[in-house]
Amino acid sequence: MPKIHSKQISKELSLLRVDDDEVRYFEALWEIENGITYNSYLLTGEDEVILVDGWKREYADDFSETLKDLIDIRDITHVIVHHMEPDHSGSLVKILEENGFRAEVLGHPLVRGMMRAFYGIDVKFRAVKDCERLSLGGLHLEFFHTPWLHWPETIMTYLRGHGILFSGDAFGGFSIPPAIFDDDDEVVSSYLPFVREYISTIIGSYRQHIPRNVKKLMDQRLEIRMIAPAHGLIWRKNPERIIEYYLKIADGIPEEGKVLVIYASMYGSCEEAGNIVAEELKKQGKRVITYGFTDVRWASINKIIGDAVDSESLIIIAPTYENAVFPTISHVADLIARKIPPNKPILVLSSHGWAGVAGKKLAERFRSANFSVIDVVEFKGKPDEDVKKRILESVSKLLSQSSTN
Repeated sequence: MPKIHSKQISKELSLLRVDDDEVRYFEALWEIENGITYNSYLLTGEDEVILVDGWKREYADDFSETLKDLIDIRDITHVIVHHMEPDHSGSLVKILEENGFRAEVLGHPLVRGMMRAFYGIDVKFRAVKDCERLSLGGLHLEFFHTPWLHWPETIMTYLRGHGILFSGDAFGGFSIPPAIFDDDDEVVSSYLPFVREYISTIIGSYRQHIPRNVKKLMDQRLEIRMIAPAHGLIWRKNPERIIEYYLKIADGIPEEGKVLVIYASMYGSCEEAGNIVAEELKKQGKRVITYGFTDVRWASINKIIGDAVDSESLIIIAPTYENAVFPTISHVADLIARKIPPNKPILVLSSHGWAGVAGKKLAERFRSANFSVIDVVEFKGKPDEDVKKRILESVSKLLSQSSTN
């Protein structure tokens, strides 16, 4: 049963958060066994009531009831839509209907058409311009277009005089943190790996827009005292920390000594190669993270992408399958090539039964995405002593390349 939080943060601001512990595959793609939160906010001015984003459609009734504990929904004068993805906008149809469509919807110019396309509704709409300022009920708002964090219509809103940045999807993360705020360092440390997964998977293909949009905000010389995202923790103790972390992950800055090994193994040959690699890396003092796909277990693809982004180097091991790359590794390789900065050397190993194809194809895929492929080792069947020697030599090459990066 999802837990609902309704918390007054200040005289003007309340949080409405639902902990979605029922979702298993975010966007029907990313496995998130630890769930996710949807954060909405309510701003109350002198004679204006502003709703900031909503929850997923499945929680529309809960959202309505939670709002009714705070206000009369008919009193909502404005709704700010930072991002039209339905995990935030899905409940707004019900709220606007109960409001009698009195409220003016504020958003990026694209939002009006998306409202019609997604929900078949016409709303009283005002398109906000980039850097536009608007005063409502004594609340001074400034809007910033922040495209591709992670859709083209995403915006952020800054509440002047209070130093609050409503950031939408940006500066959010997966999981259900046990706290509302970033006050506890232990909570934050446990939460950040889920942020890393979130950035890498959800925003990864548009990672170059993270520093661009952060620079836009910094150029405005905003006094940001709190960051209120649409997912996860609210940052009031140290909002700079989440900004810096986003920039670090966008740049793919590696954790020293971290090496990621990914393999798929139908009958044990590639798994054996993975064990050879991992043992040698540990001898060299590396922190080895291993993910495997076998006939008894499957790795979490979003955890792979999350760990790839800050690894020093990657080792990909796959069998040839039907004259191509084994399908799970092919999918993982495509995601890495699209979502991870190409500043990590890669070693490719591949087993085959009669003709080797996968190693060459993987190398081509990564090189086309500007990754440096240090070596390709193809072998028939399981790795014998000669193959083991070649693998160890290639690992040595990889580590030498990693140390020069």
